[in-house]
Amino acid sequence: MINKKYERVVFAFFMGMFMSFIMSFIITYINVGFVENFISIWIKAFFIAFACAFPIITIVAPIVHKIVHKLVIKI
Repeated sequence: MINKKYERVVFAFFMGMFMSFIMSFIITYINVGFVENFISIWIKAFFIAFACAFPIITIVAPIVHKIVHKLVIKI
């Protein structure tokens, strides 16, 4: 198992991977449709999206967590 101190990095990795995978598929489909080389276009878009998403999530997630923590009513 992975040490708890790496939780944010592991979260950012998987969130970035899943979101990039799904979003790149949708945007690739919207832009080019299901063409003959769709898979190669999509995979290229996925890697580019993931390369952006992982560091962005690593930086933005703690900020979003703090905002949500302030907005949510504590019972």
